[in-house]
Amino acid sequence: MTAHAGDEQQSAWNDAVLTADLLALDPHAFGGVIVHGMAGPARDAWLARVRIQLDHAAPMLRVPLHTSADRLLGGIDLAATLGTGRRVQEDGVLVRAHGGIAILAMAERWLPAAAALITSVIDAGEVVLERDGFAVRTAAQFGLVALDESMGDETGPPAILVDRLAFRIDLDGVSAGDLADTAPVAMGAAAARARVTAMAPVNSEIVRALCHTALELGVGSLRAPVHALAVARAHAALAGRTAVVAEDAAIAARLVLAPRATCLPADSLEEQDAAPEPPPEQAAENDSARQPDDGLDDAQSGPTPEDIILAAALAAIPPGLLQTLAKGERKASRAGGEGRAGAHRKSVNRGRATGVRLASAARGARLNVLATLRAAAPWQRLRRAAVARHQGLRARIEVRREDFRVNHYKLRTGTTIIFAVDASGSSALHRLTEAKGAVELLLAECYARRDSVALVAFRGTAAEVRLPPSRSLVRAKRSLAGLPGGGGTPMAAGIDAAAELAATARRKGDTPLMVFLTDGRANVSRDGKAGRGEAEKQALEAARAIQLAGLAVVLLDTSPQPHPFARRLAVEMGGRYVPLPVAGAEAISAAVQRELVSSQP
Repeated sequence: MTAHAGDEQQSAWNDAVLTADLLALDPHAFGGVIVHGMAGPARDAWLARVRIQLDHAAPMLRVPLHTSADRLLGGIDLAATLGTGRRVQEDGVLVRAHGGIAILAMAERWLPAAAALITSVIDAGEVVLERDGFAVRTAAQFGLVALDESMGDETGPPAILVDRLAFRIDLDGVSAGDLADTAPVAMGAAAARARVTAMAPVNSEIVRALCHTALELGVGSLRAPVHALAVARAHAALAGRTAVVAEDAAIAARLVLAPRATCLPADSLEEQDAAPEPPPEQAAENDSARQPDDGLDDAQSGPTPEDIILAAALAAIPPGLLQTLAKGERKASRAGGEGRAGAHRKSVNRGRATGVRLASAARGARLNVLATLRAAAPWQRLRRAAVARHQGLRARIEVRREDFRVNHYKLRTGTTIIFAVDASGSSALHRLTEAKGAVELLLAECYARRDSVALVAFRGTAAEVRLPPSRSLVRAKRSLAGLPGGGGTPMAAGIDAAAELAATARRKGDTPLMVFLTDGRANVSRDGKAGRGEAEKQALEAARAIQLAGLAVVLLDTSPQPHPFARRLAVEMGGRYVPLPVAGAEAISAAVQRELVSSQP
């Protein structure tokens, strides 16, 4: 390990420990923390650090993946209600975490709808329960520890959750010994917690400096500077101070604002370094011009709090990211990871359970016994009395049709990627070899994701489906290798053939995605007659039909120079246009991969 890598690792675990100490002071004030890293000794040691620093009476509960809304928010206690004949409320895990911490397991796999339930409680600080015959409000102020185990380009936690958590730490490369060897905070958790409540109001200049830093770094969330201010107060309490100073705000900017940076300040550090220094004569003249009794002291001529806080945030951004931001490119969001499946659709009895509904809403659905009993439980005393009065019978549980509840599922469909390759003479002359190589590389990627692929080739006077939707990589490569080139460009026929395959895939429940590789020189109409005017007119008609059908399209212009008609085709299709005037197979494949990721439903 190099010295630079060692310094970065040292800084990573120092920030992780400091985050644990700050979070334990007042978990609800910070929203929580996203802990990126796989399960292991380092993550366990970090959680143990939080547990030690946390108030001994505060709870620390784990929330498993797929926890239902009833378990999260609470509701009716089924056993007690059926036993007593009256409504008995049961607290959810978020209420039981009040005053402490809730640990969200596998946060990257939580659905946005489930995450929205948690964030609504974080925002309100209470659980509002108005169902099952209840209308109660229960305090639920806690900090959330979202365990993110995503790898590479995989999707991270839902954005609605990320925005409400102040901290983000990465434990990759951090060992448990590093965290265990770190000394406890100087003031102690209990003493620092008392200082937070007695903290003096924060100087308005520091508040402006934090907001200025967030603005300069392109932080779009208004919650970020609020969280940074809370972190600055907590850090001052840990240091034994009763007021926030610039050092506390600088650390808050490093921990909260720097991970959210999307751009560099307008007056970047490079511009400051490039500014010419004044000549010695002018510098001496400036020094002599200052009067000894002008009232300016050294503190006023030094850096302002805004400069200190912004510099601390910039120093926390990795150098590679600074170079990327300097070019005006946003850091790729973890939420925009590679799609591995198609869109969601409702299902009666397959997929992931997303809730319950009345049984009359669907036939053949699976009965949710517990939800049915919960719906019937509040009415048992009235129903038993009615049955005993009219029939002289005493039923243990009286369940009626309106109580029946069935599971509501959401099924993630597969993806069928349809490659439509222009094999005409003009395209063969220019880029057919590169297009074949690019499609072969893309086929391997689709096979790894278990996507179905299809291949359509259009040349001469017609289009041909050379490979129906298949997951066989061998068949796909064989059909591609034998693809000849030459002849006219029957663009309309190629679009029609690809659209027909897409419609068939959609009827089977898959999500179709069409990728056209063409130079855009349509010159053969549907009836096989040559003529650029009629051919382009029919191609535009076929393109508009694709947009009306709502199909996802990517069109790669493989001509040496971007062709206007190819761009117009992509616009009429409602798809993405990617000109590739100079590129090999690898460059074309990389461009299509980027477009496929952003085009995933």
